[in-house]
Amino acid sequence: MPDPVLHIETGSRRAILLGRHLELTRLEFDLLRFLRAHPDRVFTRTALKTALWPRQDGNDRTVDVHVRKLRAKLAPHLDPITTVRGIGYRFEGTAPVALT
Repeated sequence: MPDPVLHIETGSRRAILLGRHLELTRLEFDLLRFLRAHPDRVFTRTALKTALWPRQDGNDRTVDVHVRKLRAKLAPHLDPITTVRGIGYRFEGTAPVALT
């Protein structure tokens, strides 16, 4: 596996992309950490919302908004989150991302 492009530091709640700190919201960080901790597993929007959202109001498309914002912050250097049409999202296990 190539050297990590992204480092997710769980203890300090920091994400560092190519040596630069990413400004992530609490939910963006939690979503990134959760997906990276479960590589190659597909999660439905409902499952992600249940696992990560403090309140369960709103619809499951809220997850799509957070994934889109997270992808925008990682682009163009990295795109580890794959959309599984009609189901949800998967984090690619081969992505150069370190979780510490």
